[in-house]
Amino acid sequence: MARKQHRHRLALALTLGILVPGGARAEGQDNLPLYKMLRSLEFVQDSVVAGDSSAGEMQRFLLATIDARLRNADKSIFEDTRNVDAALTYAMSGGNPQTLEYLMSRDVNGNFDNRVADILRKYLNGKGLLVVNTLADIAREYRDKPIGPYLSLVAGNVMSGKNVTAALKLYDWARLLAPGTIVEESALRRSLALSTDAGLVPMGLDYARRYTRRFLHSPYASQFADLFVQLAVDHDSDIKQQDIIDILSFMDPPRQREIYLRMARRAAIAGKSDLAALAAGRAQAISNDGGDAFGALAGFYGGVAGISTPGLEAAIDNLNQMPAGELNARDRALRDAAKAVAQEILRAPDPASLGQGNVPNLPNQQNTEHDAAVTNQGGGQSPTTAGVEQGAAAKAAPAPEKGRQEADSSFNAFVTTNRSKLDAIDGLLKQGSH
Repeated sequence: MARKQHRHRLALALTLGILVPGGARAEGQDNLPLYKMLRSLEFVQDSVVAGDSSAGEMQRFLLATIDARLRNADKSIFEDTRNVDAALTYAMSGGNPQTLEYLMSRDVNGNFDNRVADILRKYLNGKGLLVVNTLADIAREYRDKPIGPYLSLVAGNVMSGKNVTAALKLYDWARLLAPGTIVEESALRRSLALSTDAGLVPMGLDYARRYTRRFLHSPYASQFADLFVQLAVDHDSDIKQQDIIDILSFMDPPRQREIYLRMARRAAIAGKSDLAALAAGRAQAISNDGGDAFGALAGFYGGVAGISTPGLEAAIDNLNQMPAGELNARDRALRDAAKAVAQEILRAPDPASLGQGNVPNLPNQQNTEHDAAVTNQGGGQSPTTAGVEQGAAAKAAPAPEKGRQEADSSFNAFVTTNRSKLDAIDGLLKQGSH
């Protein structure tokens, strides 16, 4: 880490024209070409997504330095198109949006492409959808220019709300034009999000594989983990479990365990017992055979998933082995919900509910009795006798409407009583899913 920090400081010092020995300036910082300062920013940002945490502070310093330089620079420096590209790239790299407004207000010589500047101003002010098609056209036009990868990324961001397929193509171009950079990292992560939401499972898996091979140490990898878990859980029926194992195999054990734990929890809540069992088992295997705190947590999630399986009793044991004090508020709510469900499953039925009670005459039953009476009448029984027996049967049977009302009343009481229990369980599950 110390070697990385030294390399970044040296690169920064040389880029800014600072002579390291003695700390003397080799040339005035104000005379340093703007595009060289922008190259230093790109270098540092690419180092951030490569996993160098020490580069974050340098990134903030460079953004502030370039911003001050842009506001104080003579307008003549933008006669060099490399400086124009640097200013536009700065605006798309987390720079101050107001600085672009300032530069455009002073561009009396037309050094900036007004189309690009106007589009970026709208995008940076949250109005990108107003120019989405124009932005995509501009991105294609500038594809071979230095700002091409950034424009493709920006166009993909805006297009994602309108046309998923077109947005993914723009992200693909951004990755192709700037491999190994913060542009590619961002494009891959956003492509995974889009394909997950759109149910494009094979594409999502491909983006996940590429990300795990290239940007595992990015500070944004946690977002990737959430997206991958969402893809696996929401589309578990379309994904082979071996695909999940293969993709996560590129990660070191602690990162694998973290994602498996997230997956086990989300799958358990979603009722995906097979996936939850897989993820919990993999997490336990990584966690020193389940002997540490992470292994216990994996067993807990496995227990939650097992509530809906034939292994209910073993699942309850796993739940009970996890002390409530070692769970956060969300997982305590999840445990309470799982236990409530288990109790309902194991609760012995009320003996009163097993009785049939007074079953009302159903229409089919009445028709059958009527047909039987007619049949007996045709078999030699006198009309008078058949009529008397029909009348007696009618008096003995309860009125159909009255019997139906009694049944409806009993059924409604049963539903009302148990619905409150189900609502309580649903409430606990909702708390656990947040």
